[in-house]
Amino acid sequence: MVALVRYPRLFASLVKFEHTIFALPFAYVGALLAVDGVPSAADLLWITVAMVAARSLAMALNRLADAEIDARNPRTAGRELPRGALSRAAVVGFCLLSLAVFLVAVSQLAPLVRWLWPIPVAMFVVYPYLKRVTWLAHGWLGAVDGLAPLGAWVAITNELPWEAWALGGAVAFWVAGFDLLYALFDLEVDRAQGLHSFPVRFGIPATFAAARACHILTVALLAVTGLGLSVGPLYWLGVLAVGGLLAYEHAIVSPRDLRRLDAAFFTMNGVISLTFLAFCLADVLA
Repeated sequence: MVALVRYPRLFASLVKFEHTIFALPFAYVGALLAVDGVPSAADLLWITVAMVAARSLAMALNRLADAEIDARNPRTAGRELPRGALSRAAVVGFCLLSLAVFLVAVSQLAPLVRWLWPIPVAMFVVYPYLKRVTWLAHGWLGAVDGLAPLGAWVAITNELPWEAWALGGAVAFWVAGFDLLYALFDLEVDRAQGLHSFPVRFGIPATFAAARACHILTVALLAVTGLGLSVGPLYWLGVLAVGGLLAYEHAIVSPRDLRRLDAAFFTMNGVISLTFLAFCLADVLA
């Protein structure tokens, strides 16, 4: 009985299940905008299952690849693999189960998705190794998460119009921007271990400038998406809200003051995704 309770908690912690709140709302946004309304319950269910399974697979693969690196980092040494709470075999099994669930969900969605699914899986596999060779890993992570609204869009319509790509680009720049800031947590450890990141290569002030540029592009691409669709005033209020929340996120941290970086990364980005989803839902229902 203890194991039945303990292992689900360990795996939920392994993949940071609570961080699903970052990308999943944007998948729903893609679904809402794709049909200019609320998709069927079945479509929403299978999109949710596919998203949760895909993210669980991506995170578990990342933890497997980074287990030794995490063990040498005081911030991450307490994670499940470095401290021995989960074995590598158990995490590999979890990866296989997540992939199986993902494939089942994909099989219930539009035909084109059944051909495209290897693309995100390949990107999941590649991502953890990029920091060993390039500082461009932040952009790759953004591209991976940018697939969320794209995937939901094509899952319902079997099409990928340019508006879907614009929305995916907005999410990609949003994620890349906050991942640039997140990398500041490990700046000194990454330098010591010879790992690559934008902060290691260019320094803290340049990292903030790049993150700001990414988030300006996020708002711009959300606006471009709206221009191509029949959206109403509530969508545009959502774009303004995202812009305001991103501005606040950058206002509470600076190159000289990183004390509130945790709040900027975790709290504000969850608020941003849920807020934009709320405005988009209200818009299609209006």
